[in-house]
Amino acid sequence: MTTENLTMAKAINEGLRGAMEKDSKVMLIGEDIGKLGGVFRVTDGLQKDFGELRVVDAPLAESGIVGAAVGLAMRGYRPVCEIQFDGFVYPAFDQIVSQVAKQHARSGGVYKMALVIRIPFEGGIGAIEHHSESPESYFAHTAGLRVYSPTNAYDAYWMIQEAIASDDPVIFCEPKSRYWEKAEVDRETPARPATEAQIRRAGSDVTVVTYGASVKTCLRAAQAAEGEGRQLEVIDLRSISPVDYPTLAASVEKTGRVIVVSEAPPVASVAGDIAATLSEMCFYSLRAPIVRVSGYHVPYPPSRIEEEYLPNVDRILDAVDRVMEFES
Repeated sequence: MTTENLTMAKAINEGLRGAMEKDSKVMLIGEDIGKLGGVFRVTDGLQKDFGELRVVDAPLAESGIVGAAVGLAMRGYRPVCEIQFDGFVYPAFDQIVSQVAKQHARSGGVYKMALVIRIPFEGGIGAIEHHSESPESYFAHTAGLRVYSPTNAYDAYWMIQEAIASDDPVIFCEPKSRYWEKAEVDRETPARPATEAQIRRAGSDVTVVTYGASVKTCLRAAQAAEGEGRQLEVIDLRSISPVDYPTLAASVEKTGRVIVVSEAPPVASVAGDIAATLSEMCFYSLRAPIVRVSGYHVPYPPSRIEEEYLPNVDRILDAVDRVMEFES
C-alpha cells in the first residue's frame, strides 16, 4: 500500500524518516525533539530509531542550534533544525542572515549550506505571545535562502524531502494550525517541485494568491463566492521564495483581477511584493487594482481576539466585491 491518510505532522515525520534512511548525513537538531518528539510531535520516534547522534536534543539556544548546523553543513552533513515556535527564531536571525544565506557565495562555492530550518508559523491555535507569528517576509527578503510552505500532508511529505536534498538552505514554514488535518499521501508519486505554485481551484473571475494556513480559508471563500455566481481561482504558492510568477501571471491574464491573502502584516511583506510584481508584469491585463487581505500592522494579538486579526472568509469576500465592482 503506497497511499495512506496522514496528518500533516505525521507526513513531515515520515518525510524526515525517509530522508534519514536514504542519507546517513541527514541529522536533526532542536529543542525537545528527541524523547519528547517536539512540542507538536513531528519528530516522534525518530531518536529511538536513529539514535541520539542523529536526532540531537539541543539547549534552549536558537543561535546555537543554527550555528551548529552551519558547521555541520560545512563538513558535508545535511542538518535539519527545528525552531520550536515561529517567535523563537529571532535569536538565530544573525546566524541565518549572516552565515546561512551568505556562506556559499562568500566561499566562492567551496562550502554548501545544505540545511533546512523548520519553523511552525502563523496563528490560529490560541497560543500565547511569541507563539503565533509570520516571519516569512524577513527570510524571503534575504538573498540566498529558499522559503517553502506546504499546506497539506501530501505536499509536506515530499517537500520536506526535496528541501533536505537541496544544496541551498531552505526555511521550511509549517502552518501549525494545519498540523492535525489529514490528507491522502502517495509515497510513490512525488508531488510537483516545491518551486511550482499549484492551482487548488480553477476560476475565471478573480485570481486569489495565497499560502500557508490561508489556502484553506481562501478555498472556503471561493465556495461561498460560487453561490453568488463568482468564480475564484485559488493559487497556493507552495514556494514563498522563489515565487512561481509564470503561473500567477497566466492566471491574472485570464481573470484580470487579483487578491493576495496572507496572515502576515502588510507592510514590507511577501503579499506586498507579489502585488507590486504582478502590477508590473500584468499591467495591461488588470481590470482593477490589486487588493491585499492580511493580518494587521500590530503585534500579534491575544488569543481571545486573534479571529479578528486573521484573514477570514468575510474579509476575502469583501475584497472580491471591491475588485469585481471597480469597473462599474
